[in-house]
Amino acid sequence: MSIATDQQQRRVVRTIRGEPTSDGAGVRLFRVIGGQALAELDPFLLLDEFLSDDPDDYIAGFPDHPHRGFETVTYMLAGRMRHGDNQGNSGLLEAGSVQWMTAGRGIVHSEMPEQHDGLMWGFQLWVNLPARAKMIAPRYQDIAPADIPQVELGPGVTVRVIAGRLGNTVGPVSAVEAEPLYLDVELAAGMSTTLELPPEHNAFVYCYAGDVTVGGEDPGPVDHRCLAVLDKGDALRVQAGPQTTRILVVAGRPFGEPIARYGPFVMNTREEIMDAISDLRSGRF
Repeated sequence: MSIATDQQQRRVVRTIRGEPTSDGAGVRLFRVIGGQALAELDPFLLLDEFLSDDPDDYIAGFPDHPHRGFETVTYMLAGRMRHGDNQGNSGLLEAGSVQWMTAGRGIVHSEMPEQHDGLMWGFQLWVNLPARAKMIAPRYQDIAPADIPQVELGPGVTVRVIAGRLGNTVGPVSAVEAEPLYLDVELAAGMSTTLELPPEHNAFVYCYAGDVTVGGEDPGPVDHRCLAVLDKGDALRVQAGPQTTRILVVAGRPFGEPIARYGPFVMNTREEIMDAISDLRSGRF
């Protein structure tokens, strides 16, 4: 998408490389946000990439576990993930689908991989909720692959619009406090494009295939499995390296509120964390 040259190009502030770790019942993954290098990027609390063709790396999945005070976003590239919760909700995420779950005041759910041609690949993003919305009722937005619009921005440039607006195209995720932009961008070798971003949102680029340069003048290189934190601005130029490149471009409105975090609970104060633990133990989720 071509945009006016007088708009402010975003630049790379710093790059973060994903750290191998495990979560759930031993699922192996790469943690990019939520680790020692980058604890959070308001309003984003965590970004994990899971990728393996060895079922032993993921088949134990994420058995029943609680959440309160934020939202989880699961984006599947390959494989299948079955989910369920203590309210009787259940469903199956297939390749290309997205689940945007608002935990709100509390929910206990599970995410269990199902083998499909061996490969399991996708992302989980945690998005904070502001204080006034932390205790809202839980809800799901399960988005099928066919419901995610795909935009061709030029030869060799394709974008899936998961949330937010790209030109006249609006993603299917709605009514999210952080007003997010969530794009999956594919660039053929050497191809480039410029994207419009909400100017005051915090934003990052995560390169999950190939490598990319980010920014207009003095662009910064972002290698495979690296995340680039961006400065402020309303335009983002990206250019693929010598092979097909895929990146996530994600932006969200920062809340600027204190964060009290304890495992699956993200609130504003320690007292609210203690209330969450008490409510869980008392069966009030």
